[in-house]
Amino acid sequence: MPPALPWIMWGLGALFYCYGFFQRTSPSVMVDELMREFAVGATLAGTLSGLYFYTYAGLQIPVGLILDRFGPRRVLAVSCALAGAGSALFALADSLMMAYAGRLMIGGAVAFTWVGALLIISRWFPSGRFAMISGLTLALGMAGGVGGQAPLALLIAEVGWRGALGIAAALALVLAALIALVVRDHGPFLARPDPATPEAPRKGLVAGLARVLRNPQTYTVGLYGAALTSPMLAFAGLWGVPYLERLHGVEREVAALATSAMMIGWAIGAPLMGWLSDRLRRRRRVMLLASSGSLLTLAAALYAPGLPFEAVAVLLVANGVFGGGMVLCFAAGREHNPAWAAGAALGVVNMLAMSSGAIFQPLLGWLLDQGWDGVMEAGRRVYSAAAFQDAVWVLVLMQGVAVTAALLTRETHGRPRAEDT
Repeated sequence: MPPALPWIMWGLGALFYCYGFFQRTSPSVMVDELMREFAVGATLAGTLSGLYFYTYAGLQIPVGLILDRFGPRRVLAVSCALAGAGSALFALADSLMMAYAGRLMIGGAVAFTWVGALLIISRWFPSGRFAMISGLTLALGMAGGVGGQAPLALLIAEVGWRGALGIAAALALVLAALIALVVRDHGPFLARPDPATPEAPRKGLVAGLARVLRNPQTYTVGLYGAALTSPMLAFAGLWGVPYLERLHGVEREVAALATSAMMIGWAIGAPLMGWLSDRLRRRRRVMLLASSGSLLTLAAALYAPGLPFEAVAVLLVANGVFGGGMVLCFAAGREHNPAWAAGAALGVVNMLAMSSGAIFQPLLGWLLDQGWDGVMEAGRRVYSAAAFQDAVWVLVLMQGVAVTAALLTRETHGRPRAEDT
Protein backbone atom coordinates (compact mmCIF):
# COMPACT_ATOMS: atom_id res chain seq x y z
CA MET A 1 0.00 0.00 0.00
CA PRO A 2 1.44 3.42 -0.93
CA PRO A 3 2.23 5.35 2.29
CA ALA A 4 0.34 8.38 0.99
CA LEU A 5 -2.90 6.47 0.33
CA PRO A 6 -4.36 6.78 3.88
CA TRP A 7 -3.69 10.52 3.78
CA ILE A 8 -5.33 10.85 0.35
CA MET A 9 -8.43 8.99 1.54
CA TRP A 10 -8.57 11.07 4.71
CA GLY A 11 -8.08 14.21 2.59
CA LEU A 12 -11.10 13.43 0.42
CA GLY A 13 -13.25 12.76 3.49
CA ALA A 14 -11.98 15.97 5.06
CA LEU A 15 -12.71 17.91 1.85
CA PHE A 16 -16.31 16.74 1.99
CA TYR A 17 -16.44 17.94 5.60
CA CYS A 18 -14.95 21.23 4.37
CA TYR A 19 -17.75 21.47 1.79
CA GLY A 20 -20.35 20.81 4.49
CA PHE A 21 -18.90 23.62 6.58
CA PHE A 22 -19.02 25.95 3.60
CA GLN A 23 -22.74 25.23 3.28
CA ARG A 24 -23.16 25.65 7.04
CA THR A 25 -21.83 29.22 7.13
CA SER A 26 -22.85 30.46 3.69
CA PRO A 27 -26.16 32.07 4.86
CA SER A 28 -24.20 34.48 7.08
CA VAL A 29 -23.21 36.64 4.08
CA MET A 30 -26.60 36.47 2.39
CA VAL A 31 -28.88 37.27 5.35
CA ASP A 32 -30.03 40.54 3.80
CA GLU A 33 -30.65 38.93 0.41
CA LEU A 34 -32.60 36.04 1.92
CA MET A 35 -34.76 38.27 4.11
CA ARG A 36 -35.49 40.49 1.10
CA GLU A 37 -35.98 37.64 -1.40
CA PHE A 38 -38.39 35.66 0.77
CA ALA A 39 -39.86 38.62 2.75
CA VAL A 40 -39.05 37.23 6.21
CA GLY A 41 -37.73 38.56 9.53
CA ALA A 42 -34.83 37.39 11.66
CA THR A 43 -36.73 34.47 13.21
CA LEU A 44 -37.54 32.89 9.86
CA ALA A 45 -34.11 33.75 8.45
CA GLY A 46 -32.56 31.96 11.42
CA THR A 47 -34.91 29.04 10.86
CA LEU A 48 -33.99 28.88 7.15
CA SER A 49 -30.31 28.67 8.04
CA GLY A 50 -30.91 26.44 11.07
CA LEU A 51 -32.87 23.84 9.08
CA TYR A 52 -29.48 22.57 7.96
CA PHE A 53 -28.84 21.50 11.55
CA TYR A 54 -32.24 19.88 12.03
CA THR A 55 -31.47 17.12 9.54
CA TYR A 56 -27.72 17.20 10.24
CA ALA A 57 -28.08 16.64 13.97
CA GLY A 58 -31.18 14.46 13.72
CA LEU A 59 -29.45 11.97 11.43
CA GLN A 60 -26.28 11.51 13.47
CA ILE A 61 -27.40 8.31 15.23
CA PRO A 62 -28.38 6.52 11.99
CA VAL A 63 -25.28 8.03 10.35
CA GLY A 64 -23.05 6.14 12.77
CA LEU A 65 -24.98 2.92 12.28
CA ILE A 66 -25.03 3.25 8.48
CA LEU A 67 -21.30 3.93 8.33
CA ASP A 68 -20.58 0.99 10.63
CA ARG A 69 -22.67 -1.23 8.35
CA PHE A 70 -21.75 -0.07 4.82
CA GLY A 71 -18.38 1.66 5.27
CA PRO A 72 -17.35 5.20 4.30
CA ARG A 73 -16.75 4.82 0.52
CA ARG A 74 -20.29 4.28 -0.78
CA VAL A 75 -21.98 6.30 1.95
CA LEU A 76 -19.79 9.40 1.49
CA ALA A 77 -19.96 9.27 -2.31
CA VAL A 78 -23.77 9.09 -2.39
CA SER A 79 -24.25 11.72 0.31
CA CYS A 80 -21.84 14.11 -1.44
CA ALA A 81 -23.87 13.83 -4.65
CA LEU A 82 -27.06 14.51 -2.67
CA ALA A 83 -25.45 17.57 -1.09
CA GLY A 84 -24.83 18.95 -4.57
CA ALA A 85 -28.46 18.30 -5.50
CA GLY A 86 -29.64 20.13 -2.36
CA SER A 87 -27.45 23.12 -3.17
CA ALA A 88 -28.92 23.24 -6.68
CA LEU A 89 -32.45 23.07 -5.25
CA PHE A 90 -31.74 25.97 -2.88
CA ALA A 91 -30.21 28.01 -5.71
CA LEU A 92 -33.34 27.51 -7.84
CA ALA A 93 -35.84 28.12 -5.02
CA ASP A 94 -38.72 30.41 -5.99
CA SER A 95 -40.54 30.07 -2.65
CA LEU A 96 -39.67 29.83 1.03
CA MET A 97 -40.85 26.21 1.17
CA MET A 98 -38.53 25.24 -1.70
CA ALA A 99 -35.65 27.00 0.03
CA TYR A 100 -36.50 25.10 3.24
CA ALA A 101 -36.40 21.83 1.29
CA GLY A 102 -32.99 22.68 -0.16
CA ARG A 103 -31.47 23.46 3.24
CA LEU A 104 -32.96 20.32 4.77
CA MET A 105 -31.52 18.24 1.93
CA ILE A 106 -28.07 19.81 2.27
CA GLY A 107 -28.04 19.23 6.04
CA GLY A 108 -29.13 15.62 5.69
CA ALA A 109 -26.51 14.89 3.02
CA VAL A 110 -23.54 16.46 4.79
CA ALA A 111 -24.60 14.79 8.05
CA PHE A 112 -22.25 11.97 7.02
CA THR A 113 -19.16 14.16 6.62
CA TRP A 114 -17.67 14.40 10.11
CA VAL A 115 -18.31 10.87 11.33
CA GLY A 116 -17.30 9.50 7.93
CA ALA A 117 -13.97 11.33 8.09
CA LEU A 118 -13.40 10.15 11.68
CA LEU A 119 -14.17 6.58 10.66
CA ILE A 120 -11.53 6.78 7.92
CA ILE A 121 -9.06 8.01 10.54
CA SER A 122 -9.95 5.20 12.97
CA ARG A 123 -9.50 2.54 10.25
CA TRP A 124 -6.35 3.84 8.54
CA PHE A 125 -4.35 5.50 11.37
CA PRO A 126 -3.24 4.29 14.84
CA SER A 127 -5.32 5.40 17.83
CA GLY A 128 -2.49 7.53 19.23
CA ARG A 129 -2.92 9.95 16.31
CA PHE A 130 -6.71 10.11 16.40
CA ALA A 131 -7.14 13.40 18.30
CA MET A 132 -4.49 15.22 16.27
CA ILE A 133 -5.79 14.12 12.85
CA SER A 134 -9.35 14.82 14.02
CA GLY A 135 -8.15 18.32 14.80
CA LEU A 136 -6.65 18.62 11.31
CA THR A 137 -10.03 17.54 9.90
CA LEU A 138 -11.78 20.25 11.88
CA ALA A 139 -9.15 22.74 10.69
CA LEU A 140 -9.98 21.89 7.07
CA GLY A 141 -13.65 22.30 7.92
CA MET A 142 -12.89 25.78 9.21
CA ALA A 143 -11.29 26.55 5.84
CA GLY A 144 -14.67 25.74 4.29
CA GLY A 145 -16.36 27.96 6.85
CA VAL A 146 -14.01 30.82 5.94
CA GLY A 147 -14.74 30.20 2.27
CA GLY A 148 -18.43 30.54 3.04
CA GLN A 149 -17.91 34.06 4.38
CA ALA A 150 -15.64 36.77 2.90
CA PRO A 151 -14.73 34.88 -0.34
CA LEU A 152 -18.38 33.92 -0.84
CA ALA A 153 -19.44 37.52 -0.26
CA LEU A 154 -17.14 38.58 -3.11
CA LEU A 155 -18.48 35.81 -5.36
CA ILE A 156 -22.07 36.80 -4.56
CA ALA A 157 -21.24 40.37 -5.58
CA GLU A 158 -20.20 39.01 -9.00
CA VAL A 159 -22.72 36.25 -9.76
CA GLY A 160 -25.44 36.62 -7.10
CA TRP A 161 -26.30 34.21 -4.32
CA ARG A 162 -28.09 31.82 -6.67
CA GLY A 163 -25.14 31.61 -9.06
CA ALA A 164 -22.71 31.01 -6.17
CA LEU A 165 -24.77 28.10 -4.84
CA GLY A 166 -25.02 26.66 -8.35
CA ILE A 167 -21.22 26.58 -8.56
CA ALA A 168 -21.13 24.86 -5.17
CA ALA A 169 -23.53 22.20 -6.48
CA ALA A 170 -21.22 21.36 -9.41
CA LEU A 171 -18.15 21.07 -7.15
CA ALA A 172 -19.97 18.58 -4.92
CA LEU A 173 -20.63 16.25 -7.85
CA VAL A 174 -16.92 16.25 -8.80
CA LEU A 175 -15.92 15.45 -5.20
CA ALA A 176 -18.47 12.61 -5.04
CA ALA A 177 -16.85 10.94 -8.06
CA LEU A 178 -13.36 11.20 -6.50
CA ILE A 179 -14.54 9.67 -3.22
CA ALA A 180 -16.13 6.73 -5.05
CA LEU A 181 -12.90 6.08 -7.00
CA VAL A 182 -10.31 6.47 -4.22
CA VAL A 183 -11.69 5.77 -0.72
CA ARG A 184 -11.57 2.18 0.60
CA ASP A 185 -13.52 0.77 3.54
CA HIS A 186 -11.15 -1.69 5.20
CA GLY A 187 -7.94 -0.41 6.73
CA PRO A 188 -5.29 -1.98 8.99
CA PHE A 189 -6.84 -0.47 12.14
CA LEU A 190 -10.45 -1.52 11.48
CA ALA A 191 -11.94 -2.40 14.87
CA ARG A 192 -13.28 -5.95 14.85
CA PRO A 193 -14.99 -7.66 17.82
CA ASP A 194 -13.12 -10.38 19.67
CA PRO A 195 -15.49 -13.37 19.99
CA ALA A 196 -13.64 -14.50 23.11
CA THR A 197 -14.76 -11.44 25.08
CA PRO A 198 -18.20 -10.93 26.63
CA GLU A 199 -18.42 -7.58 24.84
CA ALA A 200 -18.63 -9.18 21.38
CA PRO A 201 -21.57 -7.44 19.66
CA ARG A 202 -23.67 -10.49 18.76
CA LYS A 203 -26.70 -8.22 18.48
CA GLY A 204 -24.95 -6.09 15.86
CA LEU A 205 -25.59 -2.40 15.33
CA VAL A 206 -28.49 -2.06 17.76
CA ALA A 207 -26.35 -3.42 20.58
CA GLY A 208 -23.66 -0.84 19.86
CA LEU A 209 -26.15 2.02 19.89
CA ALA A 210 -27.78 0.76 23.09
CA ARG A 211 -24.39 0.53 24.78
CA VAL A 212 -23.48 4.09 23.77
CA LEU A 213 -26.84 5.50 24.91
CA ARG A 214 -26.57 3.82 28.33
CA ASN A 215 -23.26 5.55 29.05
CA PRO A 216 -23.69 8.87 30.98
CA GLN A 217 -20.30 10.07 29.75
CA THR A 218 -21.65 10.08 26.18
CA TYR A 219 -24.07 12.85 27.15
CA THR A 220 -21.49 14.75 29.21
CA VAL A 221 -18.97 15.05 26.40
CA GLY A 222 -21.78 15.72 23.90
CA LEU A 223 -23.02 18.62 26.05
CA TYR A 224 -19.46 19.92 26.21
CA GLY A 225 -19.23 19.86 22.42
CA ALA A 226 -22.63 21.54 21.96
CA ALA A 227 -21.87 24.35 24.41
CA LEU A 228 -18.38 25.07 23.11
CA THR A 229 -19.58 25.00 19.49
CA SER A 230 -22.49 27.44 19.92
CA PRO A 231 -20.51 30.70 19.29
CA MET A 232 -19.05 29.34 16.07
CA LEU A 233 -22.35 27.98 14.72
CA ALA A 234 -24.67 30.79 15.84
CA PHE A 235 -22.35 33.82 15.84
CA ALA A 236 -19.66 33.15 13.22
CA GLY A 237 -22.06 30.95 11.26
CA LEU A 238 -24.94 33.44 10.93
CA TRP A 239 -25.45 36.44 13.20
CA GLY A 240 -21.87 37.67 13.69
CA VAL A 241 -21.73 39.63 10.43
CA PRO A 242 -24.86 41.78 11.05
CA TYR A 243 -23.85 42.09 14.74
CA LEU A 244 -20.45 43.57 13.86
CA GLU A 245 -21.98 45.78 11.16
CA ARG A 246 -24.43 47.26 13.64
CA LEU A 247 -22.28 47.57 16.78
CA HIS A 248 -18.99 48.61 15.15
CA GLY A 249 -20.17 50.28 11.95
CA VAL A 250 -18.00 48.23 9.57
CA GLU A 251 -18.83 47.09 6.05
CA ARG A 252 -20.16 43.59 5.43
CA GLU A 253 -16.90 42.36 3.88
CA VAL A 254 -14.91 43.59 6.90
CA ALA A 255 -17.36 41.99 9.33
CA ALA A 256 -17.15 38.74 7.34
CA LEU A 257 -13.35 38.85 7.60
CA ALA A 258 -13.62 39.15 11.39
CA THR A 259 -15.97 36.17 11.72
CA SER A 260 -13.77 34.28 9.25
CA ALA A 261 -10.82 35.02 11.53
CA MET A 262 -12.79 33.38 14.35
CA MET A 263 -12.95 30.23 12.22
CA ILE A 264 -9.25 30.51 11.44
CA GLY A 265 -8.73 30.47 15.19
CA TRP A 266 -10.70 27.21 15.28
CA ALA A 267 -8.50 25.87 12.49
CA ILE A 268 -5.47 26.59 14.66
CA GLY A 269 -6.98 25.51 17.95
CA ALA A 270 -8.46 22.17 16.91
CA PRO A 271 -5.20 20.42 15.91
CA LEU A 272 -3.32 22.28 18.66
CA MET A 273 -5.70 21.12 21.40
CA GLY A 274 -5.77 17.63 19.89
CA TRP A 275 -1.98 17.46 19.80
CA LEU A 276 -1.68 18.80 23.35
CA SER A 277 -4.21 16.28 24.64
CA ASP A 278 -2.47 13.39 22.85
CA ARG A 279 0.91 14.56 24.12
CA LEU A 280 -0.21 14.94 27.75
CA ARG A 281 -2.53 11.91 27.54
CA ARG A 282 -5.12 14.05 29.26
CA ARG A 283 -8.59 14.79 27.88
CA ARG A 284 -10.34 16.44 30.84
CA ARG A 285 -7.55 18.90 31.64
CA VAL A 286 -7.31 20.23 28.09
CA MET A 287 -11.11 20.35 27.78
CA LEU A 288 -11.21 22.55 30.89
CA LEU A 289 -8.49 24.82 29.48
CA ALA A 290 -10.39 25.23 26.20
CA SER A 291 -13.79 25.95 27.76
CA SER A 292 -12.42 28.42 30.33
CA GLY A 293 -10.53 30.32 27.63
CA SER A 294 -13.62 30.40 25.42
CA LEU A 295 -15.76 31.79 28.25
CA LEU A 296 -13.34 34.63 29.02
CA THR A 297 -12.61 35.67 25.44
CA LEU A 298 -16.24 35.59 24.27
CA ALA A 299 -17.50 37.57 27.25
CA ALA A 300 -14.82 40.20 26.64
CA ALA A 301 -15.46 40.39 22.87
CA LEU A 302 -19.21 40.84 23.26
CA TYR A 303 -19.56 42.87 26.47
CA ALA A 304 -16.29 44.60 27.42
CA PRO A 305 -17.12 48.34 27.14
CA GLY A 306 -15.29 50.65 24.76
CA LEU A 307 -13.26 48.07 22.86
CA PRO A 308 -12.21 49.10 19.34
CA PHE A 309 -13.16 46.81 16.46
CA GLU A 310 -9.57 45.59 16.08
CA ALA A 311 -9.46 44.38 19.69
CA VAL A 312 -12.81 42.61 19.26
CA ALA A 313 -11.46 40.86 16.15
CA VAL A 314 -8.40 39.66 18.08
CA LEU A 315 -10.61 38.34 20.89
CA LEU A 316 -12.76 36.49 18.35
CA VAL A 317 -9.65 34.81 16.94
CA ALA A 318 -8.59 33.82 20.46
CA ASN A 319 -12.09 32.50 21.13
CA GLY A 320 -11.80 30.39 17.99
CA VAL A 321 -8.50 28.93 19.19
CA PHE A 322 -10.05 27.86 22.49
CA GLY A 323 -13.29 26.79 20.79
CA GLY A 324 -11.32 24.34 18.67
CA GLY A 325 -10.97 22.28 21.84
CA MET A 326 -14.47 20.93 21.15
CA VAL A 327 -12.74 18.30 18.99
CA LEU A 328 -11.81 16.52 22.23
CA CYS A 329 -15.43 15.55 22.82
CA PHE A 330 -15.06 13.04 19.98
CA ALA A 331 -11.84 11.53 21.31
CA ALA A 332 -13.36 11.29 24.81
CA GLY A 333 -16.65 9.91 23.48
CA ARG A 334 -14.82 7.26 21.47
CA GLU A 335 -12.64 6.25 24.44
CA HIS A 336 -15.58 6.05 26.86
CA ASN A 337 -17.36 3.51 24.62
CA PRO A 338 -16.39 0.13 23.14
CA ALA A 339 -14.27 0.19 19.99
CA TRP A 340 -16.77 -1.99 18.12
CA ALA A 341 -19.39 0.75 18.56
CA ALA A 342 -17.12 3.59 17.37
CA GLY A 343 -19.48 4.73 14.61
CA ALA A 344 -22.47 4.84 16.96
CA ALA A 345 -20.47 6.68 19.64
CA LEU A 346 -19.19 9.31 17.21
CA GLY A 347 -22.66 9.71 15.71
CA VAL A 348 -24.38 10.28 19.06
CA VAL A 349 -21.73 12.75 20.25
CA ASN A 350 -21.87 14.63 16.95
CA MET A 351 -25.66 14.76 17.12
CA LEU A 352 -25.47 16.37 20.56
CA ALA A 353 -22.70 18.76 19.53
CA MET A 354 -24.39 19.94 16.33
CA SER A 355 -27.77 20.40 17.99
CA SER A 356 -26.48 23.79 19.16
CA GLY A 357 -26.76 25.11 15.60
CA ALA A 358 -30.38 23.98 15.32
CA ILE A 359 -31.16 25.62 18.66
CA PHE A 360 -29.17 28.85 18.75
CA GLN A 361 -29.44 30.17 15.18
CA PRO A 362 -33.26 30.41 15.40
CA LEU A 363 -33.13 31.37 19.10
CA LEU A 364 -30.93 34.40 18.44
CA GLY A 365 -33.22 35.34 15.56
CA TRP A 366 -36.24 35.12 17.87
CA LEU A 367 -34.49 37.24 20.52
CA LEU A 368 -33.67 39.82 17.85
CA ASP A 369 -37.30 39.95 16.76
CA GLN A 370 -38.32 40.50 20.40
CA GLY A 371 -36.06 43.55 20.52
CA TRP A 372 -37.00 44.92 17.07
CA ASP A 373 -38.21 48.51 17.23
CA GLY A 374 -40.12 48.45 13.91
CA VAL A 375 -37.43 50.01 11.68
CA MET A 376 -37.41 48.81 8.05
CA GLU A 377 -34.82 49.49 5.33
CA ALA A 378 -34.93 48.34 1.68
CA GLY A 379 -37.63 45.80 2.46
CA ARG A 380 -35.93 44.15 5.46
CA ARG A 381 -35.95 44.56 9.22
CA VAL A 382 -33.15 46.55 10.83
CA TYR A 383 -32.14 45.60 14.38
CA SER A 384 -30.55 47.99 16.85
CA ALA A 385 -27.29 47.51 18.71
CA ALA A 386 -29.26 47.02 21.92
CA ALA A 387 -31.30 44.23 20.33
CA PHE A 388 -28.13 42.41 19.33
CA GLN A 389 -26.60 42.76 22.79
CA ASP A 390 -29.81 41.49 24.37
CA ALA A 391 -29.61 38.38 22.17
CA VAL A 392 -26.01 37.16 22.33
CA TRP A 393 -25.81 36.71 26.12
CA VAL A 394 -27.03 33.12 25.72
CA LEU A 395 -23.78 32.24 23.92
CA VAL A 396 -21.73 33.45 26.90
CA LEU A 397 -23.93 31.39 29.20
CA MET A 398 -23.24 28.28 27.14
CA GLN A 399 -19.50 28.68 27.65
CA GLY A 400 -20.12 28.36 31.37
CA VAL A 401 -22.06 25.17 30.62
CA ALA A 402 -19.01 23.91 28.71
CA VAL A 403 -16.78 24.50 31.74
CA THR A 404 -19.21 22.53 33.92
CA ALA A 405 -19.34 19.65 31.44
CA ALA A 406 -15.53 19.52 31.31
CA LEU A 407 -15.43 19.23 35.10
CA LEU A 408 -17.90 16.32 34.96
CA THR A 409 -15.95 14.40 32.29
CA ARG A 410 -13.98 11.41 33.55
CA GLU A 411 -10.35 11.24 32.49
CA THR A 412 -9.46 8.48 29.98
CA HIS A 413 -5.72 9.24 29.74
CA GLY A 414 -6.06 8.89 25.96
CA ARG A 415 -6.81 5.16 26.18
CA PRO A 416 -9.93 3.16 25.29
CA ARG A 417 -12.01 1.43 27.93
CA ALA A 418 -10.10 -1.26 29.83
CA GLU A 419 -12.26 -4.14 28.60
CA ASP A 420 -11.60 -3.12 24.98
CA THR A 421 -7.79 -3.02 25.10
